[in-house]
Amino acid sequence: MFEHLTEKLDNVFKKLKGKGVLDEESVGLALKDIRMALLEADVNFKVTKNFIDDVKGRAVGREVLESITPGQQVVKIVHDRLIELMGGDASQLKLANRFPAPVMLVGLQGCGKTTTAAKIARFLMNQKKRVCLVSADVYRPAAIDQLSILARTIGSGLFESAPANDPVKICVDALNDAKTRGYDTLIIDTAGRLHIDSSLMDELKKIKDSVNPAEILFVADAMTGQDAVSTAETFNELLDITGVILTKVDGDARGGAALSIKAVTGKPIKFIGIGEKLDAIEVFHPDRMASRILGHGDVLTLVEKAQMAYDEKAARELERKIRKDSFTLEDFRDQLMQIRKMGPLEDLLAMIPGFGKIKAMKNVQVDEKEFVKIIAIIDSMTKKERFDSRIINGSRRKRIARGSGTTVQDVNRLLKNYLEMRKMMKKLTKGGGKHLKRGNFPFK
Repeated sequence: MFEHLTEKLDNVFKKLKGKGVLDEESVGLALKDIRMALLEADVNFKVTKNFIDDVKGRAVGREVLESITPGQQVVKIVHDRLIELMGGDASQLKLANRFPAPVMLVGLQGCGKTTTAAKIARFLMNQKKRVCLVSADVYRPAAIDQLSILARTIGSGLFESAPANDPVKICVDALNDAKTRGYDTLIIDTAGRLHIDSSLMDELKKIKDSVNPAEILFVADAMTGQDAVSTAETFNELLDITGVILTKVDGDARGGAALSIKAVTGKPIKFIGIGEKLDAIEVFHPDRMASRILGHGDVLTLVEKAQMAYDEKAARELERKIRKDSFTLEDFRDQLMQIRKMGPLEDLLAMIPGFGKIKAMKNVQVDEKEFVKIIAIIDSMTKKERFDSRIINGSRRKRIARGSGTTVQDVNRLLKNYLEMRKMMKKLTKGGGKHLKRGNFPFK
C-alpha cells in the first residue's frame, strides 16, 4: 500500500533537502506537488485540502525556514501531520468490561467480513481469549458454512442455531449461549448487501439494540478507495460504529481510504488485512504507517513479527548450534519455515528502512516458490545427509534432485548457499562467540 504515494513524496522531499535555504515560494511549490500526490492516491479532496493548509501553516514559520535543515523540518511536519490524520495512537479493542463482549462486524457484501471475523478471532485467541463466532447472515447460503469451516480451522467456538430466518434472535441466543459456555468474546458476522438499503440498516440497528455490542467494526475493502470512505460515513451516521477494519490492503497501491477514513468518520482504523491467510491481519499503528508512507520502513512491526514466529527455546537452541558450528541443513530448513510464518518476504523487506530507495531493490520480486523448492530438496535427503552435508556426492545429488522434482543444479545451488551461511556464522562466532555475547544475535 502507498507504493506510488511513497515514490512521489520521496521525489518532492529530495528537492527540498537539496536546497540549503527555503522560502515560502519553495515550500508552496513542494506542497502543490504533495497535494497532487495525495489526490492521485485517492485521498478525499477535503481531507487533502485541510492537510495541505495545516502543513503550510506549520512549515512557513520562521523557526522552520531559518533552521539549519529546513528540508528535514518540513519532512518531520508532514510525518507528524500524517500520524494525526490517521488517528494518532493505535486504537485497541475495548472488551474488558463485558463477559462475553459482543463484537459486531458490519459492511457491504464482498468486503471480507466473514474471513475478517475468523482473523479477529484468531488474533484474540493468541491473546488467550476464549472466542465464539456466530453468523447472522441468513441470506447468503454459503455464509454459515463458510464461518463454520473457518471456526474449525482456527479452533474457536461456534454457535450453530437451529434453522431460522431471524438474525436478531440468532444473535441473542448466541450471546446467551456464549455466556453459559464461558466465552470472553462473541464475534457476530452480519449480513451485507451490494449497496446500502433501509432493510439492511434496520436489521443491523435491531441487532445492535438487542446485544448492546462492545464494538461495532465497519469492514471496508481498501481497494474501493473513496467508495469505502463514503460507505463508512453512512454506516457511522446510522449505527455509530466504534472503528474500522480495512481489508485487502495488500492489493491497494494507493492507500486513499487509509488516509481519509478517520478524518471523514472520526472513527479510528483498528486493524488492516494484509493477505488471505488467517494470520494476515495487523493492528493499525498510525505512526508506523506514516513511516512506511515516507519510506522510513517499519522496524517495530518487523520485530513483532519475528517475536511471534520465533519461540525463545528454539532461538536459544539455534544460538547454541551456531556457537558450536553445528548448524545443519535441517536447522536451515527450520529457519526458512520460521521466516515464511512471518509473511511474504517482499512485505518484510519493505519494512527495512531505506530498502525501497535502493534502485536495485525497487522492483525486486521474491519468488515464494523458491522457499518450497529448497524445503523439498532438504526433505528429500536422508537424515544422515541433512546432518552431514559432506557425504552428499554426485550420485546422492542426482537421487535428491529426482526425489524433490528439481534439478542437480538446484541441489548444488542450495548446498553452496548453505556452506556460505556456515562460513558467515563462523565469522560471527570468532573470538569465543563475542558477537553473540554482546547480544547481537538476532533471534535471542
